[in-house]
Amino acid sequence: MRRKFDFLVVGSGIAGLSYALKVAQQGTVAIITKAGATDTATRYAQGGIAAVTYTPDTYEKHIKDTLIAGDELNDENIVRITITESSERIKELIAWGTRFDKTTSGQFDLGREGGHSEKRVLHHKDSTGLEIQQVLLHQARQNPNIEIYEDYFTIDIITQHHLHEEVTRRRDDITCFGAYVLDVKSNEIHTFLAKTTMLATGGAGNVYATTTNPRVATGDGVAMVYRAKGAVEKMEFIQFHPTALYNTKESPSFLITEALRGFGAVLKNGAGEEFMQKYDARASLAPRDIVARAIDNEMKLSGDDFLYLDCRHLDKNELINHFPTIYAKCLTIGIDIARDLIPVVPAAHYTCGGIKTDAHGRSSINRLYASGECASTGLHGANRLASNSLLESLVFSHRASVDAIARINAIQYRDDIPDWNAEGTVLNEEMILITQSLKDLQAIMSSYVGIVRSNLRLKRAFDRLEIIYCETEELYEKSILTVKICELRNLINVAYLIIKMAMQRKESRGLHYSLDYPRTRPLDAGSSINRHDE
Repeated sequence: MRRKFDFLVVGSGIAGLSYALKVAQQGTVAIITKAGATDTATRYAQGGIAAVTYTPDTYEKHIKDTLIAGDELNDENIVRITITESSERIKELIAWGTRFDKTTSGQFDLGREGGHSEKRVLHHKDSTGLEIQQVLLHQARQNPNIEIYEDYFTIDIITQHHLHEEVTRRRDDITCFGAYVLDVKSNEIHTFLAKTTMLATGGAGNVYATTTNPRVATGDGVAMVYRAKGAVEKMEFIQFHPTALYNTKESPSFLITEALRGFGAVLKNGAGEEFMQKYDARASLAPRDIVARAIDNEMKLSGDDFLYLDCRHLDKNELINHFPTIYAKCLTIGIDIARDLIPVVPAAHYTCGGIKTDAHGRSSINRLYASGECASTGLHGANRLASNSLLESLVFSHRASVDAIARINAIQYRDDIPDWNAEGTVLNEEMILITQSLKDLQAIMSSYVGIVRSNLRLKRAFDRLEIIYCETEELYEKSILTVKICELRNLINVAYLIIKMAMQRKESRGLHYSLDYPRTRPLDAGSSINRHDE
């Protein structure tokens, strides 16, 4: 079946929904989401959204904090755009219906997280992302110009390649005409033609065995653009959240928000001792890359499988009021955070690199935009500052919408696009081939391409990945497509990009820390020794 829309959006999180609501003023919109419309990373964002709201905070302070956290590999112009446009985007979010917590005086109850020099994180209890997700999705469902396709999996974007033209990375006229999409329930593959396409597909945390990401985070957008010969960058910078709840019976890992440390919780080792002061003067409020490496090193030194977060010294009523979700979750496994230590461990959390975009959300492929975690805007550099991601999505989805609306009337549909050809494929009756390959991939990435890396580990990962890649491509070519095999293929593409770009970076920088390249650049402002994992 063929469908035509002015605007095609892949993804139903904050990036996709905020963009869709704006472009819907100018034309028809299809939102494609691989599972339910609420199955997004946005809904799991606990901490909040960073934005300058009150004095003594300033745009310049937020800009400086972002550059420091990103190890100054950020694009300063993009950082400045994001921070200075934050106020307007927050106002829009509130106008749509988002409720942020306020104090008894009526001011916003701002939180502080690692790497922030001031309190600037707006939040809704400890479920800010869920609040935003529900508000935006309600608005989208009420909009007559928006159609939401749930349980539709995007296989590939359509370019000249599907018209049997040779497409190489040297071409500057690669153009996106829409996407091939699998209806998961009927197993039919549909052709969605669009004048413009927005990829808001989220992250790729499931390339690792332990992640805070939902199961849908399989790097689909990045993999599609890479296969289409588009520009992808900085994939080596994978952020591991320092504090996921240690619970071997649960996947994905439950996130213990950094806001809890901003509230006063303290990291401790198995002996009940604070340790972060050995690594950084900001202690438990150091940026995530430093905290994650410190925890990783402490675990290696002690042989422990986890460390602890201590909230016992905090006011119990205020603790429960600010973090009801975390309190309730921990109770389900017998932990009362007001009186018990919380076992925590780092987990893959956020992809700082991705589809390379410009200041208007445009990718290197014509008519194709990207926003949110799948995009590399230049904001994060080598490490994302906490709570900057929701803000980034709002800012660049807005900018992309302005650009797309301005161009839409001059764009025509490409009507000679062929439908998907599944001739010669058969049903794969050995699912073990896919499930085992996924386990092997995640084990390789977790063992060799984790928080601390080395040339030897990366080479071993690359060699082992090559085997899985060849086996999977052979299976893909002859199989009737399913979500499982497409996701595996996408994760292999993403793993390749992470390893390749990590091998190319001959330094330790931000989230990429290599034993072969001890850091020689000046340490972040406020840090102390930060050498214990060498």
